[in-house]
Amino acid sequence: MKPTLLVTMFLAIICQVQSQIIFVRQGATGNGTSWSDASGDLAAALGQATAGTQVWVAYGTYKTTNGTNRNASFEIKDGVKVYGNFNGTETSIQQRIQSASATILTGEIGQPGQNDNAYNVVVVKNAGTSTLIDGFVITAGNANGLANEALHTRCGGGIYIDGENGSSKPTISNCELRKNLGRDGAAVYNNGRRGESSPVFVNCSFKNNEAGLDGGAIYNDGRLKGKSNPTLTNCTFERNMGTYGGAICNATEDGACNLTLDNCVFNENAAYLRGGAVFSLNGDEKCYTELLNCKFTSNFPDDQNMIFTTTSSRDSAYKIAGQD
Repeated sequence: MKPTLLVTMFLAIICQVQSQIIFVRQGATGNGTSWSDASGDLAAALGQATAGTQVWVAYGTYKTTNGTNRNASFEIKDGVKVYGNFNGTETSIQQRIQSASATILTGEIGQPGQNDNAYNVVVVKNAGTSTLIDGFVITAGNANGLANEALHTRCGGGIYIDGENGSSKPTISNCELRKNLGRDGAAVYNNGRRGESSPVFVNCSFKNNEAGLDGGAIYNDGRLKGKSNPTLTNCTFERNMGTYGGAICNATEDGACNLTLDNCVFNENAAYLRGGAVFSLNGDEKCYTELLNCKFTSNFPDDQNMIFTTTSSRDSAYKIAGQD
């Protein structure tokens, strides 16, 4: 056999592996090679997935573990694309009907009630821009651990995005994050310390999440010379609560924490102290927020119904473009 033919066959095998689809359906017992032979273990399917793999998940509710290990979570690897909202007959992603039902990822494990729930429902670590989470309800995470700042057991009950000492820039689209708890960033914690955590959120909603400390829905951490520069487009924040930043808290000291909000809605979010919608620590010096066509209604305290910063020069801390 000629060397060129061997190379061609080898490349074909690589392409086939990289385009692999793993099928997951609640209650199934197969090996994940098709809907008729779907796997019922989402965590195992994600463990099997490698860069280029797509994981298709049918309607249903999926727990982080069937046991009681609070550290168990759905871990999304670099380059893996995870899609929910399938009815289990589709042959293409475009055949999904997003509003037909729900694919739910839940931290509700152990005994009924939130106290022993999983610390994080989803964990993403050092994942690049080709990483995708699309079409899920993410709920019931409870990152209430008594741990140091930025550790996963106290942050990001819904999704913990870890770029510390590395870089994480996944895309999360068409997801609802609801009823998650945490000390910081109840729904999402972007850990960009000594590295970068700058995800993109598109068409997502954040509802009824509550932080014991800051960032009722999202906490963006760009401290220790790190970066946390997320972009959110067509997203909604409703009835989230935190001490600083009812919906979002941005924080840095010697790094960068720049937030872009495009066509987002903030309604009835509440902070116990400052920033009913958004709170930015270090304001115009290190944190910069750009608003494009965003709406703010009935957030408390209203802080001009938009953004509270810790510096006196508020006007330079955020830019309003096409603001309603």
